[in-house]
Amino acid sequence: MIEPINVFVVDDSAFMRRAITKMLESENDIRVIGTARSGEDAVARVEQLNPDVITMDVEMPGMGGLEAVRQIVAQRRVPIIMVSALTQEGAEITFRALELGAVDFIAKPDAAYENITDVARDLTAKIRTFAGRGARPLAEQATVEAPLRTVTATPRHTRRDEFACVAIGTSTGGPVALSHIIPHLPANFPVPVLIVQHMPRGFTRPLAERLNVQSKLHVSEADDGMVLSPGRALVVPSGKQIALRRTHGAVEARLIDDDGASLHVPSVDVLTAAVADVYGSSALGVILTGMGQDGVRGLHKLKSLGGYVVGQDEATCVVYGMPRAAAKAGLVDRVAPLDDIAQVLVELTA
Repeated sequence: MIEPINVFVVDDSAFMRRAITKMLESENDIRVIGTARSGEDAVARVEQLNPDVITMDVEMPGMGGLEAVRQIVAQRRVPIIMVSALTQEGAEITFRALELGAVDFIAKPDAAYENITDVARDLTAKIRTFAGRGARPLAEQATVEAPLRTVTATPRHTRRDEFACVAIGTSTGGPVALSHIIPHLPANFPVPVLIVQHMPRGFTRPLAERLNVQSKLHVSEADDGMVLSPGRALVVPSGKQIALRRTHGAVEARLIDDDGASLHVPSVDVLTAAVADVYGSSALGVILTGMGQDGVRGLHKLKSLGGYVVGQDEATCVVYGMPRAAAKAGLVDRVAPLDDIAQVLVELTA
């Protein structure tokens, strides 16, 4: 008989502790072994309980989720999944917790239970993915507080034609991965950058704003009709897909509703296919850390039209799912560690 995955639930709300416990204990392979109502309690009990995975509320009185993550990750390699409210402050704390060693996050289910099925599916999938994996302590991660290593062009093309647009796709581990790439691109980066990051509604704008503060590029959440331009990065908003339209020599971003064919909204498949359609052999795809295989179908199209693909290597991925799927399909032209990818992009577009 397979041992169940032991989960420790931390939340200051009795309602949320009950809700998360109920959704997890409906799964045969997951068991809630304890709950805590504060960060202090969580830090004190984690050694005793020895959980496989922790769910951690972001905002709590006293010691909040951020400090609890800092202390727990410093003590032991237990995966921590943040449970974040849909607020600017909640998003900011969540992104910081990921930098400190939390492995992923979910949006807190609402009191009306309108999204409980989606949240439960997302949370249980993440718990199964991370059970048995450890979060890397802060000391093992480069953080964005370190001096930025902005790269400069060292032309080393692997082919003759020029790239005109970069499409980046990522999921689990993506917010931290993007913070190791976008802030290290120079202000005069010569082509536009489009980003799909799988995350709940309400988090893509704070992500874009955070990257913008850290970066020399201008980073924003995409709006319908925005013109793509060098030195600018657009994050596709959660809940929308992106299409591109070339008009009068310029390329515009069009935000469209999903047609029901995609598992993810936004989708890396949709992004990379759209970039391939408009830019053809001048399209440059980047596939980063994430669960599943979103991106494979779109990258097939990008490659068939002569585009080029860079994949993150396994050693630096939080989850080597999306890059692995692309590599297994023979779609990756160049594999690079996370901290080398900014340099690779500068070299390829120089």
